[in-house]
Amino acid sequence: MIGRLKGILAAKQPPWLVVDVNGVGYELEAPMSTFFDLPPVGKEVSLFTHYAVKEDTVALYGFLRDAERQLFRTVQKVTGIGAKIALAILSGSSVEEFARLVQTGDLAALTRIPGIGKKTAERIVVELRDRVDGMAVAGLPRSGGPVPADPQTEAAVALQQLGYKPAEVSRLIKDAVAEGDTAEAIIRKALRAALK
Repeated sequence: MIGRLKGILAAKQPPWLVVDVNGVGYELEAPMSTFFDLPPVGKEVSLFTHYAVKEDTVALYGFLRDAERQLFRTVQKVTGIGAKIALAILSGSSVEEFARLVQTGDLAALTRIPGIGKKTAERIVVELRDRVDGMAVAGLPRSGGPVPADPQTEAAVALQQLGYKPAEVSRLIKDAVAEGDTAEAIIRKALRAALK
């Protein structure tokens, strides 16, 4: 099992990143909460990881904070929630914010996360209410095409991979974009707007 990686950030394009550890490039999928705080490409990075093996796939997920990895693992214990929805949860809210939503039973806010309907939100509240107490105090396949050339396109691709529908992505980006914004800044503003 791979629990942590420390190396040079070789590439990043949400939701994927590559960490070069002594000449071996590890490809990881990460939530936007991690992307927002990553150093520039070429700098050293240390990530907590979750190694997942299923019948036909092997995946590696990366997180800057252990609390994010713990939440990623915890939410997947709820029936109907897999890695994609767990990443969407972490991309749309902080660990502390998600814990607050669960503790207060805020179903409306939970259903605004892509992939979570009313029944899933209810299951999350029932099954996780006791598990998130400590967290409140604690701190998709790629297309194979070329890397998007501009920040708006890159942000749109990332939001679609998080589960947002194309029409919703267009609206979120139109409302979030400002001149000179990086893809990460556009995504951050769009995710904040989506949860309001």
